Amino acid sequence: MQFRDLKADEIDVRVAQISEKGCALLLYKDARCDMNILDETVGALGWERKHSRDNANCTVSIWDAEKQQWISKEDTGTESNTEKEKGLASDSFKRACFNWGIGRELYTAPFVWVNASDMNISDKNGKKTTFDKFSVEKIKVENKVITGLSIRNLKTKKRVFVYTQKEQE
Repeated sequence: MQFRDLKADEIDVRVAQISEKGCALLLYKDARCDMNILDETVGALGWERKHSRDNANCTVSIWDAEKQQWISKEDTGTESNTEKEKGLASDSFKRACFNWGIGRELYTAPFVWVNASDMNISDKNGKKTTFDKFSVEKIKVENKVITGLSIRNLKTKKRVFVYTQKEQE
């Protein structure tokens, strides 16, 4: 079973680190993306999820009609900074879906750096911060590897990052 690659509008972007020189961005998918891809690929009745250990673990099972049995993959999540229990359940579900291959190409993402000149940086309680939001404008994936990526600053409307994988010789 092969899951399709993520589309640009299914990938979220958040600031991972920030300094006076700019910020590093992190690409991620949310649980709704995983649910949509599972529904699209195996049908709404072709998969199920179960949580254990107070939502720390999630098992995602897919019905194998040929074998006439459920095939399962499981993983453990971590709490989020907001809504700990919900974040824990969501993270364990997303990680179990990575085990199935959904969004695995995100692990091949290049280091994404946005220069301070391409964003608005301010101080909050002595720390650098930004209220700018970023989105994946375009993405190209070949053999589950990101080979092209562009990111846009939604506040300034500027393209702030472009990546193209160089040919291997």
